[in-house]
Amino acid sequence: MRAHQRPKVEEYGETIHVVVKTARYVDPKEVIEVGELSVFVAPGFVITVRHGNADLAKVRERLEGRPDLLEKGPGAVLYAICDHVVDRYMEAGHGFDEDVREVELQVFGEGQNPTERIYKLEREVLEFQAAAVPLGEALEELCRAEGTVIPQALHEYFRDVEDHLRRVATRIENFRQLLDSALEANLTQVSMRQNEDMRKISAWVAIAAVPTMVAGIYGMNFETMPELEWRFGYPTVLAVVLAICVFLYWRFKRAGWL
Repeated sequence: MRAHQRPKVEEYGETIHVVVKTARYVDPKEVIEVGELSVFVAPGFVITVRHGNADLAKVRERLEGRPDLLEKGPGAVLYAICDHVVDRYMEAGHGFDEDVREVELQVFGEGQNPTERIYKLEREVLEFQAAAVPLGEALEELCRAEGTVIPQALHEYFRDVEDHLRRVATRIENFRQLLDSALEANLTQVSMRQNEDMRKISAWVAIAAVPTMVAGIYGMNFETMPELEWRFGYPTVLAVVLAICVFLYWRFKRAGWL
């Protein structure tokens, strides 16, 4: 009855105890809801202990429509449960893929910084990986199992589930790599935007320094200064300052700083 166990297979005499993790992707919240399912299989019974999200109604419906599968005994129920769990992994991966694509678009969008969203998705990927990947070892053991619970005829079924799980594991690893790349690209984009802002600030400071410097010089209250008593001295200084500022603006604009 104790949850929080990793996926595994244990044998107790003729009874096999299998622990699997269920996963469901909740799109509005962008989280992976992980549940746990313990299955006890023996020649005469199958008992499931469910924690969290682990609805098996579809498994029952599928088995009731497959009498040929049920003829293979309780092990067929275990196979159907594992197959259902892995199918839900694939559904979760599809939903997660949409959000990863949205993040990639956000990274290269204007004025967006999805760093927090990327970290959140990476945390969900790690949780998804911890739930799905260890199940591979359990399925390998079931593929090699010998006895009345898992007959030889079911081995190919479990191998098929294992093959699907490998695809899921590969997809999860791809998600991790994509999110790592998106995070690096986002940090690069942020750094580039900061550099652009610094260039713009530096350019405007340089332009503003010209009238500030000239005004500072002429504000020193010396009696002997260039063109101080000339009638056109004031407009000439203003014209020169304006010309220098326009020239600097043109140069910075051409260099891509403004």
